[in-house]
Amino acid sequence: MSTQSGNDRSNSDIEAAEDRRPNQQTELGRDLGLTLTTIRSAAVSATTLDTSDLSGHPNEKTLTGDTSPSSPFSKYVPSTQSGSGAPSISAASSPPSKEIAGSAAGFSKLHEIAFIANVCFAQLFCLAALAQTVAPLPIIAAYFNNENPGQMSWYTASFSLTVGTFILPAGRLGDMYGHKRVFQLGWAWFALWSLVAGFSHSSVMLSACRALQGIGPALLVPNAMALVGRTFPMGMKRNIVFSLFGAAGPTGFVLGAVFSSICAQLGSEVLPPVGWAWSFWFLALVCMVLCLATYFIIPDEPQSTPSTFSQPPTFDFLGCFTGVSGLILVNFAWNQAPLVGWSQPYIYSLLIVGLISLAGFLYVELHVATHPLVPLRGLQKEAGFTLACIAAGWGSHGIWIYYLYLFLEQLRGHTALSACAQTFPVAITGTCAALSVGFLLKKIKVAYVMMLAMIFFTVGTLLIATAPVSQTYWAQTFLSVILMPGGMNLSFPAGTILLSNALPREHQGIAASLISTMVNYSISTGLGIAGTIERNVNPNGDDLITGFRGGWYFGIGLSGLGLLISMWFVYKSRT
Repeated sequence: MSTQSGNDRSNSDIEAAEDRRPNQQTELGRDLGLTLTTIRSAAVSATTLDTSDLSGHPNEKTLTGDTSPSSPFSKYVPSTQSGSGAPSISAASSPPSKEIAGSAAGFSKLHEIAFIANVCFAQLFCLAALAQTVAPLPIIAAYFNNENPGQMSWYTASFSLTVGTFILPAGRLGDMYGHKRVFQLGWAWFALWSLVAGFSHSSVMLSACRALQGIGPALLVPNAMALVGRTFPMGMKRNIVFSLFGAAGPTGFVLGAVFSSICAQLGSEVLPPVGWAWSFWFLALVCMVLCLATYFIIPDEPQSTPSTFSQPPTFDFLGCFTGVSGLILVNFAWNQAPLVGWSQPYIYSLLIVGLISLAGFLYVELHVATHPLVPLRGLQKEAGFTLACIAAGWGSHGIWIYYLYLFLEQLRGHTALSACAQTFPVAITGTCAALSVGFLLKKIKVAYVMMLAMIFFTVGTLLIATAPVSQTYWAQTFLSVILMPGGMNLSFPAGTILLSNALPREHQGIAASLISTMVNYSISTGLGIAGTIERNVNPNGDDLITGFRGGWYFGIGLSGLGLLISMWFVYKSRT
């Protein structure tokens, strides 16, 4: 009764405000937004439920009110579970939430399976595309007559650079124009530049195409998470879908490595001399099919119902420009330095300009932007430590996997397919780790899960860095391959929860996308720094094992730093 009367009073206030001056109407809209928020809080407090978060953590209490279309609050309450990477904004200044027409409860079993497969393919092919130039790297480099390790690393680093850089603006674009539309655009863009990459005639062209190709997964991943969050209600089914989404990562990497190696190794004999290109052309075909399938599988998002005090969604163009340009310039400097050396003036000039641009981004987000791309004003210091921990662990992982394939192929003499077979356990242990996260988080605190992930990163890299070239695979190499996926698939959900706890309530939606950005960007930047170390410890290029170990030792330092940060989290969780 009190809720209904509150709504009646609100509607009367709106009608009375229509005859006043515009500035008075604006003030009333703000007051009314606060009133509705208060009413919703009162209604929600009466129906507080114990729920699990998306990773199954049992000790969080989530306030869940009725926001169905029939609810009197539905047109005022924005969704906070989008997972898109964009912060939710108060009702007084944002359009209402877009709920997908025909939620999961209305799906047939076949339609539900198709929906889950479609969104999980986004994560699977993101990692599969990353692997396209990792396993068959020596074959691709030989095709371009490229013997420079710095230039070879660009084939992979350029892809990770754009994936990590463009995830945050992609999530915001999904909030503004519809997640389905941006999701379809991601598949189409992914297909286009995968096709063009196959026609590359030089290392520079391939690196550029890989950078443009990476924008596709950047559009796909945050909007796939948003589609899941808007379709499945809180509960076990949503947890399972997110676990499957995480498990698709290591599986995709292994499948991408195997298929690209088949094309590079065997395709060159059947269709010389560009067998490696067929993996890109086949990926383009699959992405185009998935783009068309998305049109039929993903439900349309209805147009938002206008509200009296809502404003059109805005995009932080200045923040996007300064942030994206800064990230690209800093990363480019680190990855180009192993190729040409730090003595080149344009290298440190770009690094300085990039750092200035990032400083400008911080200023814009803190003092200028009305709807910032990243809500820095709401971040607590724990959020910074969480992102640093994720960056350290995943930077170490990128170095580990890149030099592992070179170690197996160039020093132990294995073919690309044989190296893929030796890294195949990554798919099995990675999937098991991803599916066990929910169970672990019900038994132990999330800070302990993060620390366990950092231990896996550190020990896994240490094992391969100290492995003798002549040693059997079943000793240190096998143990390293078994342990590293645990770091991957435990750290991502644990980091998401830790960051979520460190963010204020109105900015919960951005947690997952910040983690995704840090994961991909740290892989690319870590490879650049490791390449600089490799060049300095092996300047003549004739002592490969010393160069590889130089990169791995840097990876150990990164993961060790992540371990120290996670231990701090454990200490804080006990006090």
